[in-house]
Amino acid sequence: MTFEYNTSYFQSHYFTKFAASLDYEIKDGPSDSIAFPSHGPYNIQNGYTRLPDFSSRLQQNGFDISKQSRFAEPLMRYSRWGGNPPYQTPPQTGLTIFGENGSTLFSAREPQSYFRNYAEIPPLLLKSLLFIENRELLVEKSPTKNPVVEWDRLTQAAFSRILHPGESGPGGSTLATQMEKYRYSPRGLTSDHNEKLRQLVSASVRYYHSDKSSRDARKMIVLDYLNSTPLSGRAGYGEIHGIGDGLKRWYGIDLKYANYVLTSTSDTVGINEKARVYKAALSLLLSQRRPSFYLLEGRDELEKLTTSYLRILAKNGIVGAALRDAAIAQQLTFVGREVLPPTSFVERKAINNVRNELLTRLGVNSLYTLDRLDLTVNTTIAGETQAKVESLLKQATNLDYAKDSGLMGERLLREGQLSALSYSVLLYERTPRGNVLRVQTDNLNMPFDMNTGSKLDLGSTAKLRTLITYLDIIEKVYLKYRELSSKDLLFARDVAEDPLRRWTLDQLIANPNIELMALLDAAMQRKYSANPGESFFTAGGLHKFGNFDKLDNSRTLTVADALYRSVNLVFVRMMRDVARYYTMEIPGSREVLQDRGEPRRQDYLYRFADLEGNIYLNQFYNQYKQLNAPSILQHLASRTKPFPGRLTMAFRSVRPDADVAALNSFLTMRLSAEELAEADVDKLYRQYDPERFNSNDRAYLSRVHPLELWLVRYLLENDNPSHSTIVEASAAVRQDAYSWLTKSRKQRAQDRSIRILLERDAFVAIHHQWKRMGYPFGSLIASYATALGASADRPVALAELMGILVNDGIRVPFRQIDSLKFASGTPYETAFERASPVGERVLSSEISQTVRNALAGVVENGTARRLKGLFLDASGKPIQVGGKTGTGDHKIKSYGAGGRLIAEESVNRNAIFSFYIGDRFFGVILAHVGGATSGGFEFTSGLATQLLKIIQPVLAPMMRENAPAETDKPKGDAQR
Repeated sequence: MTFEYNTSYFQSHYFTKFAASLDYEIKDGPSDSIAFPSHGPYNIQNGYTRLPDFSSRLQQNGFDISKQSRFAEPLMRYSRWGGNPPYQTPPQTGLTIFGENGSTLFSAREPQSYFRNYAEIPPLLLKSLLFIENRELLVEKSPTKNPVVEWDRLTQAAFSRILHPGESGPGGSTLATQMEKYRYSPRGLTSDHNEKLRQLVSASVRYYHSDKSSRDARKMIVLDYLNSTPLSGRAGYGEIHGIGDGLKRWYGIDLKYANYVLTSTSDTVGINEKARVYKAALSLLLSQRRPSFYLLEGRDELEKLTTSYLRILAKNGIVGAALRDAAIAQQLTFVGREVLPPTSFVERKAINNVRNELLTRLGVNSLYTLDRLDLTVNTTIAGETQAKVESLLKQATNLDYAKDSGLMGERLLREGQLSALSYSVLLYERTPRGNVLRVQTDNLNMPFDMNTGSKLDLGSTAKLRTLITYLDIIEKVYLKYRELSSKDLLFARDVAEDPLRRWTLDQLIANPNIELMALLDAAMQRKYSANPGESFFTAGGLHKFGNFDKLDNSRTLTVADALYRSVNLVFVRMMRDVARYYTMEIPGSREVLQDRGEPRRQDYLYRFADLEGNIYLNQFYNQYKQLNAPSILQHLASRTKPFPGRLTMAFRSVRPDADVAALNSFLTMRLSAEELAEADVDKLYRQYDPERFNSNDRAYLSRVHPLELWLVRYLLENDNPSHSTIVEASAAVRQDAYSWLTKSRKQRAQDRSIRILLERDAFVAIHHQWKRMGYPFGSLIASYATALGASADRPVALAELMGILVNDGIRVPFRQIDSLKFASGTPYETAFERASPVGERVLSSEISQTVRNALAGVVENGTARRLKGLFLDASGKPIQVGGKTGTGDHKIKSYGAGGRLIAEESVNRNAIFSFYIGDRFFGVILAHVGGATSGGFEFTSGLATQLLKIIQPVLAPMMRENAPAETDKPKGDAQR
């Protein structure tokens, strides 16, 4: 017994043999023999407990398990019993993100400061720790001695629990079992004797599993403990682990400095400084017993405990008397909450997008939790190129640089405007692995990302979407009718009612064997007038549009030339043709418009009443929803002229049960004394009894919309009703308010209302087509102005559209994450690779080629001419560049009677260039200024193209690199 007590001979043989069987290996593909932990602070923080969930989520989102650990059967049994797999835990864990070339783009590994080897530990700190916690650990009685148990301490602790149940007493845990507890036990606590047994067994297995010598393994226990001991947490930082981070976060002492002070024997370090550092370190060793108490509200108690231990340590020869006295004389001085330097959102824009994607894909609820996962991520981001682009965008706000770089001048920028501008760059590359992100940055020093989170008026880039829809319709008609006989083609032409169908059928009649590519080329040469004199009935009213260049007003241009010159009126007329085509595709639309007896006309009129009524109701609700009863009546009175009859009708409509006195009070506050004296209030009360009139009559007499009168009454009679309740309650009222529309003598108004609805339905179909092209929003404004950008867009969505064109009409998902590896070097190691991309064909290759050629013309002959010949391949030959420019000037305008402009508020101004470079690269450049000051800017899309010209030298090396070995474009999963 004494022999085993002193040598642990039999334990060593058993545990060594048992531990040797607890093996695992990393193999390709998913594992069929792995057990993940279910508890333990260390396992939870590093994400090991959630790996099954992470795996499921990632596999549902396009990732495959490429490698995973396989447990040997003994390790599986041991894990099921509750044992903790033995492995050397890394000194640091946390999220690390690598760029495309392997450079580190982001690292949140912690602890940030730690002892890298045993030799770095100051002897004074080591001796103090062992005396307090584990005195026999480095006493080498026998090379097989189990360092996990000090039997005398364990026995003393057990007897203390038996003799004094429920009372705290001396602990029996060694450093090894303490680590098992705070890392792997549920909530980091020893709940019962079974848990203590698991700690002892797991720690013993871990020790004997090591292939190091007895003394080296014991040293590793000390090193691990000092680097991992939990030391509570601080606001703004989070959980603190290890003496290194503890000294920094609680006392403001750097670990390297602490090591120097505690090991220095020279006179350069005074006794007081050494005492200060040593006392801080000692207090952290002692605080581990109750860190959240001692390091927060119990600091006075920690001071007393540390002082008492200083005396005990000196009495036992661990510290000298001089150091003891100097340390006792000093108070523990905690530092305030660390003031971190301002975060540069510019430098972390792309990385934060990666982190946000990880949040979504993994189902993690915070960046703090994400950053502490034991996870490495490989991204597609070209870190060096990204950093250089970021630097250039920052310089673009410098006046001298802006002048030298061609950013100043007519239709560009003026002095005093540079600081208000925000620029962004998106660059993707087509690869066999899909469309991969290379650069994503902007100089907006805010968390908001203009590329992915904005909704901006991007002007003429909408012409590109309109052009694609136009060509898509030509192709649809061609494919539908190309097999018909000449006779059938002629008949189809006679009954065709929309211009695009008629034109395509004319081409087929003239040349029945025409190929699609030739037809699309002809469609690009089809001509439209650029005359701005015509008024267009769209979006429920008459609208006029203008061209940017007045010289275009008298021209008739081909579609291709109009794209090069970005001529507005051509694309407004093109959108009208597109809308007419989709209107005629609506079943029965022709009959509804032409046959007055068509039953479906009534359905359309009901729909119109409901739609129009909802629009007005929402407007009124926004005006009244924040008002109390007196304010509601005050606002209602202000909505009509102060004539006694109108005011009386309005009041009695919303307060039908009010008496004459209430009416008199209402009128007294709104009429002059003379007007009130002339009015007979009793007569007015009887004359405008609401029971005598229907809702439309009351609205006419008060000159207030019937839905406004209904809403005011509903708000006065119901306590704070919700918007949805109001909409539901007003269904019949909305129909009643438009009952005049169903009368037969209102046929012109009926036709107008039906056309508005048909146009809206047509734009639903247009939106469906745009959505296939990556349009990011849930609807379009039903207006021809959508062709000019009225429905807004998003830079990343335009980049996706360019990607579709570069991929010959196949929509391939973007990717910025290539692979993930969890728990590297542990038994839970699991690696994921992005699955091979499967694209969806959304455009024919013929349309894609036609549009790419047209966009090349924008650079060769149009609004992006400054980029002509700029990009060269490795042999010095020009790379084809194409794109579409856009200028969005978003203003809110208010109009008075007769269409007179009475107010104008600037919201933002944008210049954008959506581009492709060769057959590999594509992206978007954006210049943006927001707020009321945007009204003073006159820059156009030339600013965006100039920005691309500025960053071209940075991008050039990527362009000259050879394409990836596999040059095949991703294949679509289905034909359209």
